[in-house]
Amino acid sequence: MKSVLLAHGGGGEETRSLINDLFRRHLSNRVLDRLEDSAVVDMPEGRIAFTTDSYTLSPPFFNGGNIGKLAVAGTVNDLSVMGARPRYLSAGFMIEEGFPYDDLEEIVKGMKEEAAASEIMVVTGDTKVLPRGDLKGILINTSGVGEIVYAGLSASNLKVGDGIIVSGTVGDHGACILALREGIDFGLSIGSDCQSLWGLVEEVLKASDEVHAMRDPTRGGLAAVLTEWSTQSGVEIEVLEEEIPVKDAVRGACELLGMDPTHLASEGRVVIALPEREAEDVLSVMRSHPLGRGARMIGRVIGSGRGRVVLRSSYNTRRIMEPPSGELLPRIC
Repeated sequence: MKSVLLAHGGGGEETRSLINDLFRRHLSNRVLDRLEDSAVVDMPEGRIAFTTDSYTLSPPFFNGGNIGKLAVAGTVNDLSVMGARPRYLSAGFMIEEGFPYDDLEEIVKGMKEEAAASEIMVVTGDTKVLPRGDLKGILINTSGVGEIVYAGLSASNLKVGDGIIVSGTVGDHGACILALREGIDFGLSIGSDCQSLWGLVEEVLKASDEVHAMRDPTRGGLAAVLTEWSTQSGVEIEVLEEEIPVKDAVRGACELLGMDPTHLASEGRVVIALPEREAEDVLSVMRSHPLGRGARMIGRVIGSGRGRVVLRSSYNTRRIMEPPSGELLPRIC
């Protein structure tokens, strides 16, 4: 079986072959093909958003995608929730010697397909190959640049009277990776929600010019997002526990392992804060989009001055929604 060799990262003929025969074959575009030390790109006049993240995932393939798809979607989503149209992407690969070449090609294909879905261009990149044992498999770093088309979104913007919307079920990605690693079989397939959100986000921003904040609930899940919002905005958020959408298989995995689905990562969901009077119109728009059919309003901002999130049960009891602490499980994104 063909494998990635140390020579592929040495800067010589093997490196050129890897770039031309694999990366350019799948990611070719007018900017990347120049093969300059820096990409020179055109941006409309105005503000831009810039983000970077690194992705390490074992195993690198999961039900619903692979680490390449995850890297693109994660970067696109970080731009999108700041009101930025995704434009350009860099991709840096750190690969362990002996990593299967066919697996690497599938990962690059996953990046290609996800980039096409959001019309973002991979315009520059880098490859390093490390000796066996120095790295487990593959690590991908991506940076993204986006054009700000909706300014003012911030975790500090929540106001009393805001409604809190989530675009679909939570914890799917975290539960998918957890089940895969632990070999858990519930008779139901747990799939990741990994997907790029710009198409949905753009429709929401067209429907309302009063959105205060957006966030994709990745590491730390829904609980981390709401806790951060409440702290930074100095508000009390009340969440209706029974309104939080969770798939039965995800809930089952969490109950078995003593975990909270609101602490698990989602890689294709968006949480939105906006005036409650706007909520029904925005929910209607979201539910008409393929990525938002499960959208639901799960709570509201009920007071100021107390940075906390309160869960209200169906029995009308109230308790604090605790943010995750420690490392719940090995890195999944």
